[in-house]
Amino acid sequence: MPADRLRVDVEGRPLELSNLDKVLYPAAGFTKGEVIDYYTRISPVLLPHLRDRPVTRIRFPNGVDDKSFFEKNTPASTPDWVRVENLPAPGSTKGRETIDYVVADDLPTLVWLANLAALELHTPQWKVGEHPDMMVVDLDPGPPAGLAECCPVAVLMRDRLADDGIDSYPKTSGKKGMQLCCPIAGTQSSDLVSDYARRIAQELEKAHPKLIVSKMAKNLRPGKVFIDWSQNNAAKTTVAPYSLRAQSVPSVSTPLTWDEVEAGARGRKPAVRQFTAAEVLARVEEYDDLLAPLLDGGPELPV
Repeated sequence: MPADRLRVDVEGRPLELSNLDKVLYPAAGFTKGEVIDYYTRISPVLLPHLRDRPVTRIRFPNGVDDKSFFEKNTPASTPDWVRVENLPAPGSTKGRETIDYVVADDLPTLVWLANLAALELHTPQWKVGEHPDMMVVDLDPGPPAGLAECCPVAVLMRDRLADDGIDSYPKTSGKKGMQLCCPIAGTQSSDLVSDYARRIAQELEKAHPKLIVSKMAKNLRPGKVFIDWSQNNAAKTTVAPYSLRAQSVPSVSTPLTWDEVEAGARGRKPAVRQFTAAEVLARVEEYDDLLAPLLDGGPELPV
C-alpha cells in the first residue's frame, strides 16, 4: 500500500484513507486528516440531523483555495454498504428525472465522505419519502450589513413565529449569515411551507422596511437582511448543522443560544460570530446539541 494511504476499520466497515497530510484550509494549515477527525468527533450530534436525508456534497479535492464541485449522485467506487436512495430530481440542471443520492446515516459513511474532501454537507428540509419536517428561514445580509444585523431580524422572526406557535432555533450559516430552523409536523407540502415563510417575510418587511427585504432582487439588499423564504422549495438544500464551510478557516454552521442572538441584537459582547471546528467541539461539550428539539417534530403551520 502507498505510504499516503491508511486502511482503517470504522464500526466494522473497511475504509482506505488517503492523503491525510494534504492541507485543505491553507490559511489555517488545516489538513484532510483534521477534517476527518472533526467529522468523527462531531458525529454524535451531526448524524441525527443527517439521518434519512439525501446529502448534497461540495467537494474540495485540492483545498478551499482551489476548484470545487457539487455532487448529488453517488460517486464512482461507492462502497456497497453506503445507503443509496434513488429519488426524483426536481430542478436538475442536467435534466435528470432521478438521482442516486447518498444518505449519511452512520459514522462510516461520514468518514468516507470526509475522505473524499466533501467539506460541506447540505440537506433538504424533508426526509426520504416524506413531507418537510422542518422549515428554514435563511437570513442573508447584504453588505455592508453582516451577521450583527442578522441578530435583530432573527429576534423579530422568532417572536412572530411564536405568535403562530412555531418554535425556532438559530444557527450561523458558517459564512456571512444566519438561519432559523423550525420543527414542523411533516404533514404539509413544500409549497405550503414556502408560501407560509414568504408571507411572514413580507409581513416583517412591511413593518421594518429599513432593516428587512423579502424580495430576491439583489439591488434591494445592500445594508438590509434578506429573509430567504425560498429555502423551503423541495429542490433546495441548506447547509447541515455542524457542517464545515469552505472559508479561509474551517468555520462551521454553528447552533446558537437565543441569549447570544439577543445580546448581538443589542450590540453587546460577546457578539455572535462565525465559529471554527475546534470552537464548535468545545461548544458541544458545554451545550450539547442546541438543535436537538428539531428531532422531536412540531406543529402544522397555519394555512
